[in-house]
Amino acid sequence: MSVYTPVTRSEVEDWLRQYSVGRLESFEAVPAGIENTNYFVTTTQGRYVLTLFERLPADELPFYLGLMAHLARHGIPAPAPIADLADRYLQHLNGKPAALVTRLPGRSLESPGVAQCRELGGLLARLHLAARSYATYLENPRGPKWWRMAANDVKRFLDKATWALLQEELEFQSAQRFPDLPRGPVHADLFRDNALFDGERISGVIDFYFAGVDCLLYDVAVCANDWCVGGDGRLEAPRTQALLEGYRGVRSFTALERSAWPVLLRAAALRFWLSRLHDLHLPRPGELVHAHDPEHFRRILEQRVREPAAPIP
Repeated sequence: MSVYTPVTRSEVEDWLRQYSVGRLESFEAVPAGIENTNYFVTTTQGRYVLTLFERLPADELPFYLGLMAHLARHGIPAPAPIADLADRYLQHLNGKPAALVTRLPGRSLESPGVAQCRELGGLLARLHLAARSYATYLENPRGPKWWRMAANDVKRFLDKATWALLQEELEFQSAQRFPDLPRGPVHADLFRDNALFDGERISGVIDFYFAGVDCLLYDVAVCANDWCVGGDGRLEAPRTQALLEGYRGVRSFTALERSAWPVLLRAAALRFWLSRLHDLHLPRPGELVHAHDPEHFRRILEQRVREPAAPIP
């Protein structure tokens, strides 16, 4: 897990006095995540997650917190930010921007099956429809502009073959233009560990801190590259079909989305390969820090290039 900013019990108790959530009963570091510092907080009035934002720009934080509040109001099982006594979602703790949100029930699944992938597809489509009325705008912060900057950052650590693959994919993606794809706020990081299940039902979608406005189909591709892949990086047909069927049971894909599917799968693989390369070679100091293996998404990208997925039928 990652704990970049340690917090003591007395510091949490003092900080919670700005909220009407009761007295602190317990708190513990969350054993997941690599971007922010998270603690589970239990008070006499409920269970919450305390997040200290380690490197997100302060001017982006209102977008994320506002989106979570908007989705929660519209029936999406997203964490609801808690306003302090001055009606603000954002505070500071130990020199870092910090927020308190509701802790959702359920647990993530390591090996989701067909039924869980279909449930995810439906939930993702409902999320996209609910987010259409969210007026605040933030371009996907890990989109093409970031890809180019991250590639330059890690270039000195890569061998010639790895750099050549990265450059070829960046050039390929820069030649793709889909201005008419439906766009809106997307989660952009809905991996298995960011969805909580209660039985067969998704009871929570967490970690919205990579969200932004992008192609809705990109969000589906991010999910497919994590939820529907086998050990060789190939998309497994039953789970992929269930994800897409669950989604279009709520929101239909346009003709352009159906044809753009292979390209967006490659874009989603590129984004996470780059972010894992960046975290591996340019880590931040932290008390407990975990970085994911970038080779996993390199293999997925290479497979998407070698055997392009068929368009959505």
